[in-house]
Amino acid sequence: MSKDHDHHEKKRMRVILSTCPPAAAEGLATSLVEKGVVACVNIIPQVTSIYRWEGKLMKDGESLLIIKCAEARVGEVTAAILAEHPYDVPEVVALKVKEGNPAYIDWVVSSGAAP
Repeated sequence: MSKDHDHHEKKRMRVILSTCPPAAAEGLATSLVEKGVVACVNIIPQVTSIYRWEGKLMKDGESLLIIKCAEARVGEVTAAILAEHPYDVPEVVALKVKEGNPAYIDWVVSSGAAP
């Protein structure tokens, strides 16, 4: 493996999706950034979620958090969301980022780099 490949492998970024009640969105997003475990959280204020819960068809208005962090922080971000989220089973889905603006990816990774 080349040095460049090793460097690139260490610059991995993840995007985490999590829905929550609109009243909880800003507090949860702010807490994640203040803790230093994420670089940025975008809040999409209103999405409609349709799902089955405990045998019933549900339809809820929620906010969607789009959370950007270093791969090394996914476990900490997940734990922070689970600790603060009002749902019993909150959505926390981490997606790999394959490509993008290298400067932005570097900023995300360095902003939430592992200590």
